[in-house]
Amino acid sequence: MLMFPAGRRLRTPADFTTVIRGGHKAARRSVVLHLRRADEHRPGRAGLIVSRAVGNAVTRNRVKRRLRALISSHWSDDPDADVVVRALPVSAELTWDELAADVDRAWHRAAQGRR
Repeated sequence: MLMFPAGRRLRTPADFTTVIRGGHKAARRSVVLHLRRADEHRPGRAGLIVSRAVGNAVTRNRVKRRLRALISSHWSDDPDADVVVRALPVSAELTWDELAADVDRAWHRAAQGRR
């Protein structure tokens, strides 16, 4: 099971709020992504918001696993990014490739606003 290392997770509501309010937002049909530059003294962190509207527990966990894998792949290009990804209900119905394309486009769009 893929999980973010402890130092790479957003944990508190204040952490999520800081990224959401202070970051750049990009929305796609299946995700809303907020991206913010991390502090210089630590690597970027990530948090996921996957509500019950996405589906039952099995479905939500599958969506979270996919999103964690996609975010981890983007950190190799942009390791100092704090990111919050909110999954929309349609994310449960998409294939891996469709979800990956949405996350990729959202990440690049938010990163353009961040520079």
